[in-house]
Amino acid sequence: MSALNRIQIVALAALLAGCASAPQPTIEPDVSTPVSEQPVARVHAADTHVHPGLSEIEFQVIPRMVDAKTQHCLAEVMYWEARGEGQQGMVAVASVVLNRAEDKRFPDTVCDVVYQGGETPPCQFSWWCDGKADRPSNQTTWSETLSLANTILAVRPADPTDGAIFYHNTSIPDPWQRPLTAQIGNHIFYR
Repeated sequence: MSALNRIQIVALAALLAGCASAPQPTIEPDVSTPVSEQPVARVHAADTHVHPGLSEIEFQVIPRMVDAKTQHCLAEVMYWEARGEGQQGMVAVASVVLNRAEDKRFPDTVCDVVYQGGETPPCQFSWWCDGKADRPSNQTTWSETLSLANTILAVRPADPTDGAIFYHNTSIPDPWQRPLTAQIGNHIFYR
């Protein structure tokens, strides 16, 4: 791993740890190597003070442009669906949204996936059409979620859901009849 990649990973780990002074990672595109062959960097929690519930997060070092609207949309779904699940739960929910945006059966942008169905049922995410205000109430958590959404969009972490495009809370009594891919926190993920 190059020195530049190590610096980027440390900066990324600091962002994930919630360090306000952490620099934004600067990633130089590697246009000569196909994305599938680019290195995967591993961030170890013990070495970088990443959230204590995470032992390791893998990030494929791929540059992505992040626009404010997409970041806001992803942060909203992460906040409302997984704010009590820690970073791993938020990354899992974000992965479902990103997987859907790449799946031809769903809209092709993050915002269109998040708001699919409109504000009246049926919708894809219950917080969006529950009739309640959608303004985050905990500003500290919201700020951390915006930062994590930016990081996820800029340097996409490995998908902890193994390609899931659906999930539900563990409180749902009857499991769905779809291939189960993971259980992370209080969510069960499916393809």
